[in-house]
Amino acid sequence: MSKAAEIDIISVSKIYGTTTAVESISLKIPAGTYCCLLGPSGCGKTSTLRMIAGHEGISSGDIRLGNSVVTDLPPAKRGTAMMFQSYALFPHLDLIDNVAFSLKMKGVGKDERRAKAMDMLRLMQLEAYATRRPAQLSGGQQQRVALARALITDPEALLLDEPLSALDPFLKIRMRAELKKLQTSLGITFVHVTHSQEEAMALADLIVVMNDGRIEQAAHPRTVFERPATAFVARFMGDHNVISGRVTKSTEDTVALSVPETGGEFLATGENSMSRETADIAIRTDRVRIAEPSEKGLGFTGSISNIEYRGSSVKLSVSGAGVEDFTAIVSDAAFFANPVKVGEAIPLSWNREDAIVLGHLKH
Repeated sequence: MSKAAEIDIISVSKIYGTTTAVESISLKIPAGTYCCLLGPSGCGKTSTLRMIAGHEGISSGDIRLGNSVVTDLPPAKRGTAMMFQSYALFPHLDLIDNVAFSLKMKGVGKDERRAKAMDMLRLMQLEAYATRRPAQLSGGQQQRVALARALITDPEALLLDEPLSALDPFLKIRMRAELKKLQTSLGITFVHVTHSQEEAMALADLIVVMNDGRIEQAAHPRTVFERPATAFVARFMGDHNVISGRVTKSTEDTVALSVPETGGEFLATGENSMSRETADIAIRTDRVRIAEPSEKGLGFTGSISNIEYRGSSVKLSVSGAGVEDFTAIVSDAAFFANPVKVGEAIPLSWNREDAIVLGHLKH
């Protein structure tokens, strides 16, 4: 296998007519990283992947792969390989010829390319199926053929466009483990587009959360989970409640926030925010307790609008104090020791360190 390459995206934009799909993004993906581009539909993640691959032109900016600027190079000359969402296998060719296809295009002799294709099928544990056609395989097997075909060119970076979206939930989880294992053993850079937070958390060393053509946060999964950079990241990752309000008091490490509709006050830890009139604070859903707050500003009383049993935990949706759709994830033991019902008013609270002030994305 060839070496992994660092990918450097420098002030890259993509404009279609009057629509800006990607707006001046800059990102460094270290060599050998498993990077997930994550975000809702239309956020620019697939356009970004296709620009790295060369399947999409760049409106402005540059992309470097290792030491080379690849902005104007065709896909085959970039040292990247792309695996498409649809797998795009040739139905009339057996697996060996499917996998060897790109080598055939490069003029590699029949024996050599078939031998290399067999090596790739062995890596994917598919050598027993070498003479079958794609239609005779399961979804997971077809995916492994598409991976083998992408990897046969010895790319420095493998680009994956929603590779798991067509698979059933159990197979998804199995293929996630296989992708991670493959990336670790090959040591090359993987860039993987997904809209699934769970998938990105399970796979990535680097999560890049995109929204509306911009990067909201690029960090290790734990940082994105524990310290979301913006209100969008906190909401999109789904593990924080976001409360927006007016800054009423700010010291070295504490910010007080007033929610306009009710005048309810909330405290959060964060840098001095007096220069800002408004702010967002995030509170981890799994750090919320059903209990009276220990001090004012670290909780509120709300009405339960929904209860979801999840096995080891129970998800409560609560509204009150001008906060809509606030989520608390409590352990099944805590819930069933003192069960509550929809419509009931309950006190919720959390610790001061579990409420953090969020940053603003600078436009």
